Amino acid sequence: MRINLLSKILLLVLINLLVLGGVLYFIFNLQFDFAPGSPLLGAPDGRIDMISRMVSDEASGKSRVERDDLQETYSKTYGVEFTLFAKSGEQLAGKPIKLPTELMDGLRRPFQPPPGAPPESKFSGPPPGRQVRIMRTTSPTKYWAIARVPIAENGTMEPIKAAVIVSSDSMTGNGLFFDPKPWIIVILIVIFLSIIIWFPFLRRFNRSISELTVATEQIAEENFSVRVHGTGKDELGRLGRSINHLAERLSGFVVGQKRFLGDISHELNTPLARMNFSLGILENRIDETEKKYIDDVREEVEEMATLVGELLSYSKAGIKGASAVMQSVNVNELVSDVIRREKLSDQNIKLSADKSISVLGDNELLSRAFSNVLRNAVKYSPEDGEIRITLTEIGSEVEIKIADSGNGVPEKDIAKLFDPFYRVEQDRARKSGGTGLGLAIVKSCVEICGGKVEAKNLDPRGFEIKFLLNPE
Repeated sequence: MRINLLSKILLLVLINLLVLGGVLYFIFNLQFDFAPGSPLLGAPDGRIDMISRMVSDEASGKSRVERDDLQETYSKTYGVEFTLFAKSGEQLAGKPIKLPTELMDGLRRPFQPPPGAPPESKFSGPPPGRQVRIMRTTSPTKYWAIARVPIAENGTMEPIKAAVIVSSDSMTGNGLFFDPKPWIIVILIVIFLSIIIWFPFLRRFNRSISELTVATEQIAEENFSVRVHGTGKDELGRLGRSINHLAERLSGFVVGQKRFLGDISHELNTPLARMNFSLGILENRIDETEKKYIDDVREEVEEMATLVGELLSYSKAGIKGASAVMQSVNVNELVSDVIRREKLSDQNIKLSADKSISVLGDNELLSRAFSNVLRNAVKYSPEDGEIRITLTEIGSEVEIKIADSGNGVPEKDIAKLFDPFYRVEQDRARKSGGTGLGLAIVKSCVEICGGKVEAKNLDPRGFEIKFLLNPE
């Protein structure tokens, strides 16, 4: 499955957020024994201290059974386990539990008051918020809160030092140890703001990359008229301007090259005509035994004339792009005219077409393209071989296929068939024929008309050229 750049960046952002959340979770578990007022815990000391003082006030002067009922009521109300212990380690209320060693040490060890805190009162106990400790134990993992409070025993007014111990299997303690709601709200706000900030940039970035990719692909296909429009002042804009400049330069080079080839071809026609004329005069003045030498020279001149003619056609096809006359062309009539003009009516050609199909293109260029392909099909098909021409309209395109019954070409050569001067037969002998410009001319003519041309081997044998043109 192909994933575009925008999806990849968004996926990386999501992974980054998940990793960040995992790291925060790990740190929170590793360092659970934060200071009571730590903002990471949502400042739970105030809540626990307030509830612990309520427990202390209600438990003072009560019997053990009454204190047990009181702890059970608080446990059910807050969804955590409340117990009451004296500083000495004696359990004063709640379900019987055995405190872990580190918790017993924390219970007996004096809490360190913050600097400047008021002194502890004998009757009211420690000032609010001074004597709350939160910790985590392992084997099994459990979370605890110890709140130092004074407790008056039943039948006496003298308070003793005690602690309300709150325990929970969850690190949030049902909201008493850690309240995740503010964090969730903050995270959602951060994500929302990140989307607002990053999405326009990512969308523009993805659109620019897509446009640059399409432009370079078009330039690789020799469409030098393509231009990149998003040319800002950043690196992408600079790259876009460079691609536009490259397209302009390449267009100038290619058009100049084809014009040069056309001029040279045109100039070569005159001396070639003179050579043919001179050979005709010379042929009448020599003996019959020496005429074979004249025939050899004439064959070379004719081959040169063919090459010059192909060069002239190739240059004209490339230069005519700007002046091509785009009009409605009936494909059935065009192919029939080409068959008649090339004198191919005696060949085994099967034409299957909807006579009403018309395409948008230049009649002269399309006629030249079909002529070259049909000549190749006849040339490389066996004498009794069939040539099939089919015209169909598929969606928004007109598909024209010309298939022969020859041996095809090696698969490795198909991608290069439309390159100028490329020949499957590396041998330049006359028997193989061809200049390597025929299919290059076809490609130029079809692309000027806004179409595409493709080639492939057929199974079990045969070779097919397919034109894709725009309907009228």
